[in-house]
Parts: sequence; structure tokens; C-alpha cells
Amino acid sequence: MIHAFPCGTLTFDFVGTLRARRNAAPIEKLAVPQQLDAWFVEAGMLDAAPGADGTDLAIAVDLRESIYSLVAARLDGRPMPDRAIAEVNKHAAGLPVTLRLHRDGATRTGTVAQGLAALARETAEMLGGDDAALLRECARPECTQVYLDRSRGHRREWCAMKTCGNRVKAASYRARQHSSSDT
Repeated sequence: MIHAFPCGTLTFDFVGTLRARRNAAPIEKLAVPQQLDAWFVEAGMLDAAPGADGTDLAIAVDLRESIYSLVAARLDGRPMPDRAIAEVNKHAAGLPVTLRLHRDGATRTGTVAQGLAALARETAEMLGGDDAALLRECARPECTQVYLDRSRGHRREWCAMKTCGNRVKAASYRARQHSSSDT
């Protein structure tokens, strides 16, 4: 598995395919079409790789960045950019992933465009509804993952406790140990 899914929603995990956005050299997890194919399969959106090409990848990255610009605007309390809204709406109008029931279970098949349509629809539902008030960005400075804080009391700080939460807590513990040994 080459992709991580810490955010709790596929849309925000998709946005997180550009890691450490604020760093001088962010880490691109969708650098080649095969990585986009892998993302759809690993996310469970499609059972088989859709066969992405360079054009599909460019379209997917453009949608990802449009979604991120909407999220950033919501987090900052700014109006959402019209161009990004139009991009999400264009994709949200697309065909859904094909779900077929079989005697042995179900299969999900589709194209890159169908996968992107599902992500765009989820974006519209989250940012256009009550969930938008739950939008947060991970508190670990190196991380730029976003998530919906559905915790009781809405005090969740990290995209995932297993990764960022543990790193922050371990660093804090080490700092306390270091400062107590200096005295």
C-alpha cells in the first residue's frame, strides 16, 4: 500500500496526497498515473485500476487542488473561490462509480472521471452542509491533513492518533525528559 488514509473521509485523504504542503518541497503521492490508479483501489472506491493516463492525472490533481482551496478558505473564514466551486460542481455532475451485485458479493468499477465525480459530490456535501463547521487541520506543524472533528466536545487535534498524535505526544514527552535531566 503506497497511500495513507488517516482523515476519515476519502475526499480529505485525496487532498492529503500532497503531503506537507507548507514545506519547501511537499511530497507528491500522485506523481504518475499508476499512483492515481493505486489510490482508487487502495481507497476501496474501485476494485480494479481505472487505467489512468497523464491527462487523467492532471485533471485529478487540479480537482484535488480545487478542493484544498475550498477547504483552506473555509478554515480561514474566507469566501470559497468561485473557480474552485465551479471545478467541484463540474465533476460532481459526472456519472457515479458502477456498483454491481453478484452472487458472490458486489463489484465497483469505473473510470477516473467516475471516481473523481464521487469525490466531488462528497466535497459538496461536506463543505455545503453542517459538516463544514467540523472542518479542522492537523495540529502537527509538519502535517497539513484535514479532517472532520466528530469527537465528543470537538477537541480532536490530529488527523490520526496513530501517526501525528503519537508523534506529537512522543516529542512532548522527550522534551519533558530532556528538560528534567538538565536540572
